Amino acid sequence: MQITKILATKKLEKKKLVCAYARVSSDKDAMLHSLSAQVQYYKDYITSNNDWLFVKVYYDEGISGTKQDRPAFQQMLQDAKDGKIDLIITKSISRFARNTVTLLEAVRKLKSYDVDVYFEEQRIHSISSDGELMLTILASYAQEEARSVSENMKWRVKRNFEEGKPWGRAPYGYTIENSKFIIVPKEAEAVKLIFKLYLDGIGSYRIKDIMNKSEYPTRNNCLWTETTIRGMLRNYIYTGNAVFQTTYVKNYITKKKAKNNGEKPMYHVEECHDAIISIEDYNKVQKIIKERTEKIHKGITPKDNPFKGKLICAHCGCTFRMKKNYRKYVWRCGTYIRLGSKKCLSKQIPNDVLKNIAKEILGVDELTSEIIDERIEKVIVGDDRLLTFYLKDGNKIDAHWMQKSRSESWTEEMKENARRKAVERNGKSNSNPIND
Repeated sequence: MQITKILATKKLEKKKLVCAYARVSSDKDAMLHSLSAQVQYYKDYITSNNDWLFVKVYYDEGISGTKQDRPAFQQMLQDAKDGKIDLIITKSISRFARNTVTLLEAVRKLKSYDVDVYFEEQRIHSISSDGELMLTILASYAQEEARSVSENMKWRVKRNFEEGKPWGRAPYGYTIENSKFIIVPKEAEAVKLIFKLYLDGIGSYRIKDIMNKSEYPTRNNCLWTETTIRGMLRNYIYTGNAVFQTTYVKNYITKKKAKNNGEKPMYHVEECHDAIISIEDYNKVQKIIKERTEKIHKGITPKDNPFKGKLICAHCGCTFRMKKNYRKYVWRCGTYIRLGSKKCLSKQIPNDVLKNIAKEILGVDELTSEIIDERIEKVIVGDDRLLTFYLKDGNKIDAHWMQKSRSESWTEEMKENARRKAVERNGKSNSNPIND
């Protein structure tokens, strides 16, 4: 019997694909500057190592570490699954996630892809033998710290409200000095103009166009949007009065705000600052808004909104929102709604088109919130009318959609109005013949 030893062939060491994850939990300018510094630091740090290949720096702005819907974070997990990452570097556990459950789910998912996470402050590799145990202990501490910070913040906010002092950002038209709203004259002129235009019968869509051509810039020098105009028209603070705690945070882990329907006390403070709009004009505007809203929404409100939070913009990572457009429901990127096409080039999707595609992909006749939640992880909205469905069974399906012509998308009511106006126009032209 002859035995021959076959020597192992040494494989060439491949360079590791390395990325970094950075985040700040506030959108204040100083914090975003800190984020910019983090991004540059990690780029320099990774490229300086000859054994590493720099992938990119994933980062989220103004989003809490307790939230699971961070778009850059989710994209990083997807890229790791697709084999584009070997190692993730992040500053600390609290930057990665303050929620213990979220942290462990992400780390375990990444470990199943053979992706390591290195936490600089704690000097822990998630893929090491004792990595998960140490992360569990430290993450629990970070979560408790987040709870403590949240409780302290709630106490400070409540104290301010009880004393009639504002909390947070001042609305356009005001600044905050010594815990009081102070009028900014130039901005106040813009507020008055917006209310006047609305009282003159001009809608928020046209007001947006007028303001973009005016001498009045927005606070961030972005375009005026319908959302901004509507929010200002509803803002009670312009009357010199205020109602505090109309919303509240239900859970320090999710950080999601809920409308206060009596769960928490509210604080109505009268004449707490100088008014920009009279209470009479404010009430007139609210009456017009109510009448227009009831007219537009009469009989065409959808039963449910099953895709809420599921549609993600491929351009900016923001979620899509359902909006009313010419008496039809469409989905629009949140960044586009707030800041316009200069910040996001995504296209809107008709709600009926989206639902029909989802039915076809899932093989169902009816689409409910339960079916969407059970079977669809997310939908990435890309260019050229491309929708990429990520299903919870691991499948990824691309689907293109076609835009109906405007006449095809009209309702029967819209068609009848068009016919009536055409008859009226013909009647006028016949009553005014041209003499030879």
